[in-house]
Amino acid sequence: MDNSARNEELSLPGGSGGPARQRNSISSFLFISFMLFMLTSRSGDEYLARRQYEEALFSLTHQLGNFTAWMNGTTSEFSVPDRDPMLEALLDDFRIQGSILDPQVASYYSNVTGFIHAAAHYHNITPTALLENAIAPWNSHAQTYMYGVNETVIVEASRGWNWTATDKITLSVVEKFPTYVNGTTLSDTISLVHGRIELTDAITNEDLRLEFEGVHFIMNGSIYGLAEPPGHHIDIRLLPSLVPASSMNQTACLIEPELRSRINKLKNLIDAGIIDSDNSDDDPPKSICPFTFYAQLHQISVPEYLMQELEEEIQKPTGIWTISAPQLIANGLLVSKECGLMYEMNETEGLRSRTFFRKVTTYASLSGLAYLALLVLFSRQTERSRTPSGLARVSRWMFLSQSTVDSVSFAGHITFAILAEGRPSISLIAPAFLACILFIYEAQFSVLIHQIQLPEDAVTLSTPPPPVSGTTAARTTAQDEPQQRPVPLTSDDRTPRRSTPTPSVPTPNNTPTNPTSRSFISFFFHHIRTDPQARLWVILFVFLTLIVRVILSPTLSMVFVAITYSFIWLPQIIRSVRRGRTSGLSKEYVIGTTVCRLYLALYFLACPKNVLDVEPRRWVFLLAAFVCLQGIVVMLQDWLGPNFFLPKQFLQVKMYDYHPSLPIPDSEAPEQSLGDCAICMDAIIVDSRGRSAASEKEWDTEGESGSKGAGLLSGLQMGIEGAGARRIYSLAPCSHLFHTECLEKVRYLSQ
Repeated sequence: MDNSARNEELSLPGGSGGPARQRNSISSFLFISFMLFMLTSRSGDEYLARRQYEEALFSLTHQLGNFTAWMNGTTSEFSVPDRDPMLEALLDDFRIQGSILDPQVASYYSNVTGFIHAAAHYHNITPTALLENAIAPWNSHAQTYMYGVNETVIVEASRGWNWTATDKITLSVVEKFPTYVNGTTLSDTISLVHGRIELTDAITNEDLRLEFEGVHFIMNGSIYGLAEPPGHHIDIRLLPSLVPASSMNQTACLIEPELRSRINKLKNLIDAGIIDSDNSDDDPPKSICPFTFYAQLHQISVPEYLMQELEEEIQKPTGIWTISAPQLIANGLLVSKECGLMYEMNETEGLRSRTFFRKVTTYASLSGLAYLALLVLFSRQTERSRTPSGLARVSRWMFLSQSTVDSVSFAGHITFAILAEGRPSISLIAPAFLACILFIYEAQFSVLIHQIQLPEDAVTLSTPPPPVSGTTAARTTAQDEPQQRPVPLTSDDRTPRRSTPTPSVPTPNNTPTNPTSRSFISFFFHHIRTDPQARLWVILFVFLTLIVRVILSPTLSMVFVAITYSFIWLPQIIRSVRRGRTSGLSKEYVIGTTVCRLYLALYFLACPKNVLDVEPRRWVFLLAAFVCLQGIVVMLQDWLGPNFFLPKQFLQVKMYDYHPSLPIPDSEAPEQSLGDCAICMDAIIVDSRGRSAASEKEWDTEGESGSKGAGLLSGLQMGIEGAGARRIYSLAPCSHLFHTECLEKVRYLSQ
């Protein structure tokens, strides 16, 4: 091969060997170095986290020393403040303080580890508001409790959160019971609880999170605690100041071993180098109001020994018979004296953590089965639509919308698995893994569909030239045609010969081009513009990145669900109408996918007791009906034609009918054959239920003479059967008869 041919093959300009295009390696090197630096530069965050750990360790050690000195009666910088005497009367007004019960008749829950959901009622307890609203029976005690508070400071401290819009409070607590010191039981009547309290804004659906530390008295079912916004560390040494005076020393005995336990834990983390560089606390808090929490469990009409058996079975299941778990009910108060706020908690509903974990495991099993069914249905459908003719029928946007839903589902299940520690996290890996596999397969199948359908989508629309008059056209032709001389006829060739016009040689462009001027960024964007597959993956990546940001907002996440589920079958319906071809989707895929998709959506948006505590939405039933309607339309398009629901005036073009009604040559023959296929040369066998000319005439006669309802029903049935039979063969405009499958294969392979 000579140089000119080699240059032509390599798409090099010119016939002579020119300089090869060089890549700008400097920009590529800088880009790769920047990416590696961003991926590996975590030493700064780890250093700051280590400093925070060391500062927390120093603070806890200092607190322990002062608290131990106070307990021993020696000189100390710390002292526990006295309890507010007016707090006792305020708690009695709301029936917060409990009493000791007869263990043979009734009891309390001995372990409150789990979740408590309660309705919140806001009360403004600033001195001015209490004077304006003196109807409440607890008003006088609240005025005494808030006496002497500076209202100017209250107004400044209470900014940052819409307190009046809060209508729900959620507690997530873990109880440390019993507490051991050197292998001995410290107390079996009191334990420490810690966790978080979330206040929900009914207007924006945002949550205000508070860190919580408290104590739980087992015998009377009372809970006392402190709640602070994130970043404001709770001093657990102040817990004895919240409890009654008779229990103050008992509560103080729990503080010292708890502080020692936290100090040892921090020392082990620092020595092992396990530093969590989480910067979630760096965000400014939504509020700076501190709170005190008081709650009282309702008594249960169950003897104490039966409740102990139930608790042991929940903690360590053995399969023995126990009583059914009674409902955990409590009343509570969340008070902020510094901000003049008080929330009354009632209508509570508790859920033990073990029960919640079993609920999560059950959900993970059912959702895993749903995704397994979706994966099996998708694999079976891809086997049917793997041919070029099958890929040309389906819509890639249908699979892209479903892959988007699966990607978000994968991220949600993984996040849920990280938050739910223990066995539930293992069970949630199954639906997350299946959702990830389904997302990858659907994205790859969408890319394959895009590659097959690219020739039909890349149609260049040429603009027709403006009409010109005959004189102008003749003048233009005369000017453009080169001058020719007539050639006389010879004896051998009586045809006049014309001299061949000399083609005009275009002037070469001598503008020098710098092959090294293209940077990495320009090369990247040029590759995105020219490569359809790369462009599709980049669009999908950007789209998914935006989705992950969008779903962090509860309102936008609902909009995302509504939009994505609305596009499950709608793109396929539109493509079938535009192309005049059926979808080729099997009934089992359409029905199975619709059922599995709606199960996952209805569980979270229609079930009031779902694992994520998402409030039900009434519009989800309209969305489910719309999705089912889409699935029905997709199946009817295969039976009645892709345009069956459109009036004739809305049809854009009149499509050629490749499946006209053909008479059967011999109706008494054992095989109803229309002849041989012009491609495979096999006989074209038609179903005996296919509609013939006689049946059409009979149908028309029956429709005119018979009842209107019966004629419509029989006509619809015969139309379905006739359409199914006619889809077997295809009659081309050239009057050749083919198998439909053979003609589609040849047609799309030629494209």
